[in-house]
Amino acid sequence: MEFVGQGDFGLASVHRPDGTYDRLWYGEAIAPEEVTFEADVFLLMKAKAQALKVKAEPMPTPVPPPESRPQPLPWSESGSSPEAIPGPVPASHNHILHLVGTIPPEVWNRLGTKVLPKLRMGNDLRVDVDLSVRLHPELVRSMVSDLRQILQDLDLEDRLRIEQDEGV
Repeated sequence: MEFVGQGDFGLASVHRPDGTYDRLWYGEAIAPEEVTFEADVFLLMKAKAQALKVKAEPMPTPVPPPESRPQPLPWSESGSSPEAIPGPVPASHNHILHLVGTIPPEVWNRLGTKVLPKLRMGNDLRVDVDLSVRLHPELVRSMVSDLRQILQDLDLEDRLRIEQDEGV
């Protein structure tokens, strides 16, 4: 994380056919959960990360001086309503997307490297978790103890709770 933040290396995820990546971190702070050891996450040499970062930054489009820009009419030709003037979309027009369903355990890590970076493009990302497993009664106490320790190690014991359904 320090090397990526200092610009010594880059980190990228999901390699595209055109040679770019879905997400690129270089010379910026990176969250620990972004650093994973998976097939679709890459540590990049400084030169390659710099080149990709420059390519990924959009070129500013020149804005013509006000006198050369066409002036919008405040009313439509019918005179009945104002014309739409481009600008920020009011918050009431934002759409909220929900991804709902069951995730096979073997793709859970890829969800974190492919879906979450996409969703971070928006605002107010919230991730709710509902994991369940059926256990033999002899294993429950040990499993609960192990899970509590893991949640404590991840500093999640205040965010996730362990619930038990007996005799199901």
